[in-house]
Amino acid sequence: MQPFETLLSESAQAHGHLCPGQVVGVRMAMLGCRLIGLDEPTRRDQIKKLIVYVEMDRCTADAVAHVTGVKLGRRSLKFVDYGIMAATFMNLETGKAFRVISTEEARDLAAVYAPEIAEKGPRQLAAYKRMPDSVLFRVQKVRVNIDECDLPGPTRRKIVCSICGQVIRDKRESIIENRPVCRPCSGAGYFTHAREVSWPDMNWSPGEPAQAKRINSDGDAGNRSLTIH
Repeated sequence: MQPFETLLSESAQAHGHLCPGQVVGVRMAMLGCRLIGLDEPTRRDQIKKLIVYVEMDRCTADAVAHVTGVKLGRRSLKFVDYGIMAATFMNLETGKAFRVISTEEARDLAAVYAPEIAEKGPRQLAAYKRMPDSVLFRVQKVRVNIDECDLPGPTRRKIVCSICGQVIRDKRESIIENRPVCRPCSGAGYFTHAREVSWPDMNWSPGEPAQAKRINSDGDAGNRSLTIH
């Protein structure tokens, strides 16, 4: 694994800025990978063994993802919205899993580890670099019972929503009155009042610019208003 300062610099650049959460996330990822026996998590042979569950949608999560190389699209990054500064690192080959939790005590001890810095943010950033892992984190050995449909790789199961006809992948459906129902149709969606919309530019395709030009030149297609059904 690359040195801490290199990982931190690259992670901050990818994230957009350097902050205390980046320091915590980089160190969290380094510790988590070390605990499950992966020293080069982004290497092809190791990334296939790694699953990471992040419990927060904050700067720390971006740092954890950057250092480990896990991604939602690869199904190696799992987001569970607990609102806790923690992440669980699992080695699929060995089954070992450790949950690394950022301590609240670390925030309170920032002045002890960086007494020469008066401003809060810079003080935390410096202190989190200096603290030993035992102060910055708590570690739990855990068991993760991962379903086959949560593993990386191709879709393992498809089923059609009995209400809207949308395909649901990998056991994400609800069963209502013995029928499969997607979460939006079950009332568990994150949105409401969904209405189908269409507009002329929906005919555009990046692979066929000539056709797009032809559509835009026909009449006043580009000036028609949005149609809502």
